[in-house]
Amino acid sequence: MGLAALGRPGYINIGHAEDLARRSDVAAMQAHTHALLDAAWAAGVRYFDAARSYGRAEEFLARWLATRHVAPAAVVVGSKWGYTYTADWKVNAAQHEVKEHSATMLCRQIAESRALLRDHLDLYQIHSATLDSGVLDNQPVLHELARLRAEGLAIGLTLSGPRQAATLDRAMQVRVADEPLFDVVQATWNLLEPSAGPLLQAAHAAGMGVIVKEALANGRLTMRNRDAAFAAPLRLLAEVAAQRSTTVDALALGAVLAQPWADVVLVGAATVEQLRSNLAATALPWDGDVAQRLAVLVEPPQLYWSTRGGLPWN
Repeated sequence: MGLAALGRPGYINIGHAEDLARRSDVAAMQAHTHALLDAAWAAGVRYFDAARSYGRAEEFLARWLATRHVAPAAVVVGSKWGYTYTADWKVNAAQHEVKEHSATMLCRQIAESRALLRDHLDLYQIHSATLDSGVLDNQPVLHELARLRAEGLAIGLTLSGPRQAATLDRAMQVRVADEPLFDVVQATWNLLEPSAGPLLQAAHAAGMGVIVKEALANGRLTMRNRDAAFAAPLRLLAEVAAQRSTTVDALALGAVLAQPWADVVLVGAATVEQLRSNLAATALPWDGDVAQRLAVLVEPPQLYWSTRGGLPWN
């Protein structure tokens, strides 16, 4: 379960404002998040994903872990560093987050994450590593990550943008003291944007854990997508989902769960109803016929990421 849509009042998921019932005060959002976490826990979810830039996501998660007396060994928690939340709890902020992949930022943010999550923190990831950021060649950053890894923290990176595969290829070559640095990669893969698939398969074969994010393309692969340009693809999704007696969101998640290299698939549900619908994907049969019918949905990566970049914060 990912907390990107739960830790702050503004996010780019379609219909996010309605999911929060337009209540953005901190107490209401914490209660809302805890209700989702309770439902996820009851359904068997044991991996939780946060980030320093997800507003109060780490704080909400930490309080839930404490009040529910969840032992560190009973759950796996991943978080990320490299972006600072700057929206000041506003939906219409001029800037929601600022990226900085420096050693100074890493040291500051790991201290902040540990202060909240303490022994529950298992995995720490570079948030949206890219080739042009230079983070994969930044020796002070790499050596600090290696030091954290030596202390027992798993180290990973998350990917974004049309060059996910190239970034992962470079990350798999990173060594510190002749040891591979990265234990885990978290990347976008969905029915619209599967281009990183071959490299994710290679990473999995090399022993890296693979986490898939944005399986529903920030709501584009759900019935909430009212974009007229997506009407025909959505009709196809709805038709195939109906034939399988499931929902569009469960069908899209089922496509990800069917990938043998996908170790963890994140859901970004922001209501209990969405969560239950999403989790129906775990019981969905997947076959070559479905995969072939839905292959027409694939978009060129540049188009996919341009569309994602145009989604409004709400």
